[in-house]
Amino acid sequence: MTWNKPPSAVAVAVDASDTDHARLRELGYKQELKRHLSVLSNFAISFSIVSVLTGVTTLYNTGLAFGGPATMTLGWFVAGAFTMAVGLSMAEICSAFPTSGGLYYWSARLSGDRWAPFASWITGWFNIVGQWAGTASVDFSLAQLIQVIILLSTGGNNGGGYLASKYVVIAIHAGILLSHAIINSLAITWLSFFGQFAAAWNMLGVFALMIAVPVVATKRASAKFVFTHFNTDNSAGIHSNLYIFVLGLLMSQYTLTGYDASVHMTEETKNADWNGPIGIISAIGISLIVGWGYILGITFAVKDVSYLLNPDNDAGGYAIAEVFYLAFKSRYGNGVGGIICLGIVAIAIYFCGMGSVTSNSRMTYAFSRDGAMPFSSVWHKVNKQEVPINAVWLSAFISLCMALPSLGSLVAFQAMASVSTTALSIAYALPILFRVTLTHKCFVPGPFNLGRYSVLVGWIAVLWVATITILFSLPVSYPVTKNTLNYTPVAVGGLFTLVLSSWIVSARHWFKGPVTNLGG
Repeated sequence: MTWNKPPSAVAVAVDASDTDHARLRELGYKQELKRHLSVLSNFAISFSIVSVLTGVTTLYNTGLAFGGPATMTLGWFVAGAFTMAVGLSMAEICSAFPTSGGLYYWSARLSGDRWAPFASWITGWFNIVGQWAGTASVDFSLAQLIQVIILLSTGGNNGGGYLASKYVVIAIHAGILLSHAIINSLAITWLSFFGQFAAAWNMLGVFALMIAVPVVATKRASAKFVFTHFNTDNSAGIHSNLYIFVLGLLMSQYTLTGYDASVHMTEETKNADWNGPIGIISAIGISLIVGWGYILGITFAVKDVSYLLNPDNDAGGYAIAEVFYLAFKSRYGNGVGGIICLGIVAIAIYFCGMGSVTSNSRMTYAFSRDGAMPFSSVWHKVNKQEVPINAVWLSAFISLCMALPSLGSLVAFQAMASVSTTALSIAYALPILFRVTLTHKCFVPGPFNLGRYSVLVGWIAVLWVATITILFSLPVSYPVTKNTLNYTPVAVGGLFTLVLSSWIVSARHWFKGPVTNLGG
């Protein structure tokens, strides 16, 4: 790996703004967004979107059901190591092309003149739809967690507690998205503050929970259980240990997604060709460490896996909520402390969703700036505070629409986690694939680069994404029925069909890939 030394602090203070603006002009764009973010702010936004409190909490049920503690504690580093390979390759390309468009712009620059428009089109739509699905998934999971908090606060599932209907849950989801759109309409200075606060909250929240929950629990699991117990009792008709382990990896892979936010914020980041890449790899690296601590802390308080997954328990089958609730109830006779812990997680998920809308809107702004979206001229408008205001509200609205299938089939909506993970991973891998094949000899790296290991790391990243795309499309329950079908291949395949069809029928005649706005 080659680390080209960044400019000195004095030079950055004096010249960074002009250098960043000049570099952006070289890439074909004029500066329209306020360049205010430091490396800490850039990292904070990605870290708060990766948000281990969000991902682990949301899919802890999946981890417990498929493999249990062994899959979560050991599988975390399997997914983490390969995710770091993807992140390193993305960081290298980001250093060379620090623009808000990010992935689709990279694909255009790395695929050659002939294929640039098509590569850009495919990458961009997978990226933006994956982001919208991610926001929908995060905010819907928060709405579900709020419903569980209300349930436990009113007596629990077995004590006559209030169980909100699916319509109430979707209304909570809509309210959350509305608040996120309002916050994202503020100036970037406010978003920088909220991003740093969110990063600190995630960090402190993880440490508080990983210590408090196992400490207050009167009965704790053994180290052997936490690190070696492999749960095969998943009631899904799956008996292959390898198959079970693979499905359990979804929790880890879903959590370790969203770090492309550092890329989409580069046009608002100082010294972007260095700080953008650092934001990516630091968000992944620190999330790996604190996330493992969170998984360990919670799992040491687990005793009966089958009871935690039972829909008739106090939390209605929400595993982590039941862990928190029982831990404090066993010590103090009530679960109030567990409900407070859930509140800590809820706030972390809230900031995760807020950051997701921020990243979504910047991707929407950039993609429409290049004319790729219907009514593009509307979505890349910037207000007086230098915020892409219309893109913010569009992103929130689409994320709301993507949650509506939950009213008809919760199983169909649960595929959103897989869709987000798969679509984003494909978008991450495409420019890396072009980098290691079409332009591996002529790629000009930026200040951050991997040196002679660049192609090797790139191939590892591409092969990992290809692997998980197949694995996360496999059935998760047998026999396969309309109620147990894994909708991921249906949704991702449908997305690919729509994107490809729109290209063949229309876009190939007018979409030329990234276009300069210097003349505007």
